[in-house]
Amino acid sequence: MKSIVLNIPETDNLISFDYSIYLAAKLYEDSLLSTGEAAELTGLSKRAFIEIMGKYGVSVFSTNFEDLKNDIKNA
Repeated sequence: MKSIVLNIPETDNLISFDYSIYLAAKLYEDSLLSTGEAAELTGLSKRAFIEIMGKYGVSVFSTNFEDLKNDIKNA
């Protein structure tokens, strides 16, 4: 896994876990990370990551028809 360093302004409202969730959620939403990769980035299980995505406004259901067909095929 690659490591990066971000300089983020200090705030009392967010903790470092929030930043990793925001980043993972956006990368997952943009299909740049799989569920498992995004969960690994946050240190959560896949199930926990999926459950928390609603709080961040990210759907775990694909809007791509091909993805839906593949999901049904692999179910």
